Amino acid sequence: MSTLAVERLTTNVGAKVLDVDPTRLATDPDLADQVAEALETHSVLLFPELNADDETLVEFCRKLGKLINFSHLPPETAEVMEISFDPSNPNAEYFASNCFWHIDGLLDEIAPKTSMLTARVTSAEGGETEFASTYAAYDALSDEEKERFADLRVVHTFEAIQRLTYPNPTPEQLTEWASRSVREHPLVWEHDSGRRSLVLGATASHIAGMDIEEGRALLADLQARTTAPEQVCQHSWTNGDTVLWDNTGLVHRVRDFDRNKPRTMHRSTVAGQEKIK
Repeated sequence: MSTLAVERLTTNVGAKVLDVDPTRLATDPDLADQVAEALETHSVLLFPELNADDETLVEFCRKLGKLINFSHLPPETAEVMEISFDPSNPNAEYFASNCFWHIDGLLDEIAPKTSMLTARVTSAEGGETEFASTYAAYDALSDEEKERFADLRVVHTFEAIQRLTYPNPTPEQLTEWASRSVREHPLVWEHDSGRRSLVLGATASHIAGMDIEEGRALLADLQARTTAPEQVCQHSWTNGDTVLWDNTGLVHRVRDFDRNKPRTMHRSTVAGQEKIK
């Protein structure tokens, strides 16, 4: 049985994979299980300059679980989403909010489990992706806080995150935002594994049953503690890099870059299997 060699990147989150190339990704029958185990430990795995094509990456991701089908895309790319600000990209307007800390899919019935992101065209400056562990954030709470937060529930909306990018929305934007799902999640997610994490990010509008401003102040404080510089793993991209992350135990964001210049990432996403509870 083969082994997987990794090098820890920070104390709480992130590891670099040292011994995987596209051939091993495609042919090693043990690799998916080893990657899943490493992901449970480190939450983020970096495959530096992997330079694997989309087909190879998609086939590997299928070994980790069922892939989300981006049905609005052409069939040949339905399991690969292009993330770019190219004017022809129908999602470009919404990608602007990726620069705020978030968990993917909190407005879906079940949030995605894992995502794999590959750099195809990188920006000359900026555009780093940062990750912070919401498992570590929960573990760092005091016993009193853990007890106090156990029953709090947070309302998540599409408008909350979009208003950060578009503070003066048009009537058309407000109408579109209002058409999106609203979800109420516990602040503390007790996973099927028994681990607990905080459910945070820019989609968080307010805490149910709490004064709006008081609740938002609490959420802002918890996010600041979760994403303090010493808690963050930052990756500066090189073309061909691939990063795999556990979407259920992290918040992430992209750092600012010149959106008028090319930057293209390809993402495949493994569907989630457990509701936030």
